[in-house]
Amino acid sequence: MRRLRLGVNIDHVATVRQARGTAYPDPLEAARLCELAGADGITVHLREDRRHIQDGDVFALRRHLRIRLNLEMANAPGIVAIALKVRPDEACLVPEKRQELTTEGGLDVAGQFEPLRRTVRRLSAAGIEASLFVDPDPAQLEAAARTRAPCVELHTGAYCGASGAAARRELERLVAGARLAHKLGLRVNAGHGLNLENIGGVLRMPFLDTLNIGHSIVARAVLVGMAAAVREMRRAMRAYRGGE
Repeated sequence: MRRLRLGVNIDHVATVRQARGTAYPDPLEAARLCELAGADGITVHLREDRRHIQDGDVFALRRHLRIRLNLEMANAPGIVAIALKVRPDEACLVPEKRQELTTEGGLDVAGQFEPLRRTVRRLSAAGIEASLFVDPDPAQLEAAARTRAPCVELHTGAYCGASGAAARRELERLVAGARLAHKLGLRVNAGHGLNLENIGGVLRMPFLDTLNIGHSIVARAVLVGMAAAVREMRRAMRAYRGGE
């Protein structure tokens, strides 16, 4: 079995930079450190309000990265146009609200089917692998498959924010969601809220290709450095044996 891949989200490197309006820390420098430490890809979310990652960051990452670039994005015309210019390896469509601290929940693919299907088609025609960020809900997964997107990213936030019996129920949903997504022919990624303490449960999910992890790695990097934080997460992910 191929090893489980790690995509590192570096949005919050840019958050620190934007807090003071300086030129540092540079997301590209952070991405290079992640690359050297064994990350398989870099994820950035170009939000409509540009609260952290800026347009120039995305173009610089595309020019200089040797590993995969995953662009998280709302299904908004201006952002889609940038994605088509940048041509990241992957574009993950996510819901987006101006007032949220971070992405809250998955896309309503069933309710927004036609607009999402059109964008998936445009991305695919440009050679960009389209992904949909969804909760592990059968109706949403079935709608995702109908858009012809090759991939979904299962939202792990509910599991990561729960404890006890509630966490076990959420993990069961993720395991079932991964099974259904695979059955529907979708590549299965997962992410949101993952850290060294809760990742063990997520490693029970079958058919995983990539975990996209950001805030916890950047937070850990403040204490031990970016390369060390990435290596810690890579070591934790070695326990993956294909899930249940």
